[in-house]
Amino acid sequence: MKQIGKTIQIYLPDGNPRGLKIADITSRTVLAILIPRPKLVDAAKRNDLNNVGVYLLFGNEEAKPKVYIGEAENCLSRIKQHNKSKDFWTHAVAFISKTQEFTKTHVKFLEWLCCNIAKKTNRYELENGNFPSKPHVSEAVEADLHDNFETIKILVSTLGFPVFDEIKKPKTKEIIICKGKDAYAEGEYTEEGIIVFAGSKCNLVESKTAGSWVAGMRAELKESGVLMEKDGVLVFTKDHIFSSPSAAAAAVLARQANGWMEWKYKDGRTLDEVIRQIN
Repeated sequence: MKQIGKTIQIYLPDGNPRGLKIADITSRTVLAILIPRPKLVDAAKRNDLNNVGVYLLFGNEEAKPKVYIGEAENCLSRIKQHNKSKDFWTHAVAFISKTQEFTKTHVKFLEWLCCNIAKKTNRYELENGNFPSKPHVSEAVEADLHDNFETIKILVSTLGFPVFDEIKKPKTKEIIICKGKDAYAEGEYTEEGIIVFAGSKCNLVESKTAGSWVAGMRAELKESGVLMEKDGVLVFTKDHIFSSPSAAAAAVLARQANGWMEWKYKDGRTLDEVIRQIN
């Protein structure tokens, strides 16, 4: 089925592309407000954040990014509380109704749905201590809220946090391979970086010249459960996205690596030849 285009409007209140962002699909009623943590004082000046809504707190780490999902009768007040109590996050994204139609029950349902989908896609480590329960709403309201969620999914991904996007394996001809010694990994090159597929094998011990960055990254992957030791190698327990080909290759080969040369298609061509050397 052909994808239908959408018009998304992003407004920069202070003209700073790294500051606050206000985003919406022009034909929908959900409004997204992106707040970098250092800009929370500026965000506090906006009246629209003093509304009922659902919000997400994001923290970026190479091993696995983190997200906390919550709901509030006053989004600004709740995010301010998290500013004092939670260390991991760098950005918050709040979702409110442009027509102020969200109720407490609505956002509790959206919180439950967001947590449920985030857990299924498994792109981010969910920081919620307690998983929310599904509140009772009528069939008609549930349908509307699922429609609202689709808008949230598109907007949050557009703003740089694809927390609800499913990771899909490509057709066989698109698979790339990284191998060496005991390592054998398969993945895909995407607009987000390299997806290394579950079941891929990594060398167990870092080389003497690997350096602290490679060792530290792999330690984080093991700590978060992405890598697990099995039969003398480290195995990816789930699909994982690396922001660069070299980071992915370094994790697999346990050494410094040029991912553009180490990742190859099944016909032997390197990622560099296919992607970067195209005239």
